[in-house]
Amino acid sequence: MIQIATSPTTTTVAISGDLDLAERTQFPEVVARVGGLRRHLLVIDMCRTTFMDSTGAAFLIHLADASRRRGGTTVLRGCDERDLFVLEVCGALELFRLDGEHRCDDASSRGVTRIAT
Repeated sequence: MIQIATSPTTTTVAISGDLDLAERTQFPEVVARVGGLRRHLLVIDMCRTTFMDSTGAAFLIHLADASRRRGGTTVLRGCDERDLFVLEVCGALELFRLDGEHRCDDASSRGVTRIAT
């Protein structure tokens, strides 16, 4: 599930469950909604993401690139090592600022240990 929340300066996209090929039908609508909000800061919260494949990574890259083209910044929080590895292999980590201070409320929900980035 992908949820979008806004404040006057920030859009937060919270992802729970899998971010993969099976979820791709949601991606165009989310990209359009986030782009239409035109907030300077985009936060992608992956604390409750259970799995991400290259399709999910492409979605995140598209969000970050669209934000960058509008002069915005994209922050990733709650990523585990595997998610970061997928983005690194895609050559896309430089599109994101990593939130090293965020601590997930329920890091055990993924069965992995969160890393400080």
